[in-house]
Amino acid sequence: QVQLVESGGGLVQAGGSLRLSCVASGDFKFINVMGWYRQVPGKEREFVASEHYTGNKEYLASVKGRFTNSRDNAVNSVFLQTNNLEPGDTAAYHCAARFGDGGKGPLQDYYGRGTQVTVSS
Repeated sequence: QVQLVESGGGLVQAGGSLRLSCVASGDFKFINVMGWYRQVPGKEREFVASEHYTGNKEYLASVKGRFTNSRDNAVNSVFLQTNNLEPGDTAAYHCAARFGDGGKGPLQDYYGRGTQVTVSS
């Protein structure tokens, strides 16, 4: 069983910042990718950011330059530094991780329950 637990959400004014954290625990061997999705009620889940174990990072176009995804592999954690927040960033932010065996074995995706980010104008 694998768990992803997020923290760090909250209510901020436009232009403010939040640092989201996520830690993975449970029975796993290797984390290939760690990152974040977000979802607003009634809309599809949206990719925000990710980091491959090689260090390669990807971002949603609208958050590039404002959000930074970083991993701390020693403690199985991923962080999302969100700066210059906009009302359109309001959503539940879910941690996501892809687990494998470090080789060519099968991969499994897991998601956390989410932490709410609300940006007021």
